Amino acid sequence: MTQEPKVRYSDEELEEFKQIINEKIEQAQRQLELIESAYRNDQNNGTDDTSPTFKAFDEGSQVMSKETASQLAIRQEKFIRDLKNALIRIENKTYGICRVTKRLINKERLKLVPHATLSIEAKNMQQ
Repeated sequence: MTQEPKVRYSDEELEEFKQIINEKIEQAQRQLELIESAYRNDQNNGTDDTSPTFKAFDEGSQVMSKETASQLAIRQEKFIRDLKNALIRIENKTYGICRVTKRLINKERLKLVPHATLSIEAKNMQQ
């Protein structure tokens, strides 16, 4: 008797992924807070009178750092949103299923990229 291919991850496996994702969300939110606080403090980090080096930055570099911080924040917010969407897929028991091939995404890939919705095979087909 041949064994049916697995169509979804078990509840235990989903719980394991849920823990990984929740940890990643916490880390990502801490990083987002750091990015946002760096962005807010960019103009004045309390050392204006004591350190002339901060005044040495020209307008261009200040604008660039604000743009960079803004881009980083946007990317971090998208990452958090993707992770939260992965939690919804866990609740729906559709987590880890490739949206192209409809087969299970490799467990190791999901541990590295827990918000993945494509298998490596499907990702390579896109290129």
